[in-house]
Amino acid sequence: MLPVWRAQGSAPEPPEHPYVADNALPPLEIPVTRTLIVAGALASRDYQDVHHDPELARRRGSPDIFMNILTTNGLVGRYVTDHFGPTATLRSVAIRLGAPNHPGDTMVLTGTVETVDDGGTATVRVVGANRAGRHVTGTVTVTVPGEDLS
Repeated sequence: MLPVWRAQGSAPEPPEHPYVADNALPPLEIPVTRTLIVAGALASRDYQDVHHDPELARRRGSPDIFMNILTTNGLVGRYVTDHFGPTATLRSVAIRLGAPNHPGDTMVLTGTVETVDDGGTATVRVVGANRAGRHVTGTVTVTVPGEDLS
């Protein structure tokens, strides 16, 4: 089972209307553990050795195992749906990887609502950074049924 992450400390006050363009989502810190990397790779059926075998990862030029794109994709989607609530539906998740996530890193996800429409759909720009730089950048489109997001 993957660990559940929650923001540390007291929760920030939600914006008056969380779906307004330019509103920032609260940051989410995710400790990148060896277990998270291996479990995410196995859960997504990604058996590439660089995601579970440190020695083979080093032979291929990496300092250690690293997180796969499917795990990152899931964490980005979860970050956005946590903000928009349990009825939120992801319409698209378009991400690009940068610096790898290695065991011992902390990935901090941040996001900004870019656009909203009157059909209950919002576009959110997401960045995930670790000590080496930007791990992930992308755009997520989410719909909240029954909500007028504009």
